Amino acid sequence: MRVISGEAKGRPLKAVPGNTTRPTTDKVKEAMFSIIGPYFDGDRVLDLFAGTGGLGIEALSRGAGEAVFVDANVKSIEVIRQNLDATRFGERSEVYRMDARKAIAYLVRKGTAFDLLFLDPPYATKDCDLLLQELASKGLVADKALAVVEHDSKFAYDEAFGGFTLKRHVKYGEIALSVYRYDAGRNDAETSSDEGGER
Repeated sequence: MRVISGEAKGRPLKAVPGNTTRPTTDKVKEAMFSIIGPYFDGDRVLDLFAGTGGLGIEALSRGAGEAVFVDANVKSIEVIRQNLDATRFGERSEVYRMDARKAIAYLVRKGTAFDLLFLDPPYATKDCDLLLQELASKGLVADKALAVVEHDSKFAYDEAFGGFTLKRHVKYGEIALSVYRYDAGRNDAETSSDEGGER
């Protein structure tokens, strides 16, 4: 694994020992960033199931301003810190060992809304839509933010939910990428409609 483009281009990234993580391949990562970028201007990034930290680091290398890395695995946290040291992005990053929902509760207190969100959980996880809606409801998703969900290609998320609308869906063998755009105004309208329907 390596950083593909930008400030840290070509820097090798360490993998997490064992079989607990599934790093995004360079081919898929390159395709992903051609869809969502390829470059950024100070964006705030959340890498929620960070693994090696490869996605958040790639975004930092391509111009993102700061990134938050979250993973529940202690080995992943160690590797993320090592990869941040190797790419010299440590000062622009925060790393937390906790599961996704605890991280959401913690990040609410910090009050940061993210412009770019990566969700690459174990393939058995199929609730990224609910996680994104929870993030948005807590004010952690900036208007017009992009969210990238990497998942099993045999599974499909809805094209729209909670203010998120599918922008691109691509498959690479067993891997699928679903890229969503968040419209805060649309989410407000949906909420109002739901509330009206319950009266």
